[in-house]
Amino acid sequence: MQIEQTALPGVLILVPRRHGDARGFFSESWNRKTLAGAGLDLPEFVQDNHSLSAATGTLRGLHFQAPPHAQGKLVRCGRGSLFDVAVDMRKGSPTYGQWLGEELSFENGRQLWIPAGFLHGFVTREPDTEICYKCTDHYAPECDGAVAWDSVGIDWALTGAPLLSAKDAAATRFADFDSPFTYEGPFEYEARL
Repeated sequence: MQIEQTALPGVLILVPRRHGDARGFFSESWNRKTLAGAGLDLPEFVQDNHSLSAATGTLRGLHFQAPPHAQGKLVRCGRGSLFDVAVDMRKGSPTYGQWLGEELSFENGRQLWIPAGFLHGFVTREPDTEICYKCTDHYAPECDGAVAWDSVGIDWALTGAPLLSAKDAAATRFADFDSPFTYEGPFEYEARL
């Protein structure tokens, strides 16, 4: 497993090794023992999600789950391609309000680790794109929240208006958002990588 630091401390790119032959490939998308051996001890995952977006330009986000049910997410693309985004929303963080985007596709096999305290969103680049992600806490509707996709300055590289849910279209702008997260210093695993 290849582990890459990003410009947002705590957010990581994980690239599993693919073992291929004429039939296709095999890959371990998650292995706690392998990652712990590399100095990465992520929280335990308790929920696995899978969604399909039929149209190119479908934008979902920017989403979060507030404490006490905050979620870290390990995101990958099961089919097609997408532009995946994390935004630091921890009050007092040196990178508060900064964003990072990463192309995730079936072809490149890259995954994005997004810790609790970061907004998450993505836009699809191909029709019938599937996103798969593991979460560190169960879905809790009373803790669910969203910030407007166009209020942080993200370059989504859209060619037209995105396809949004009613919830995302009505989300609070980042400048008006009172984050439930506070910066508590570097993530434990940062010093070990």
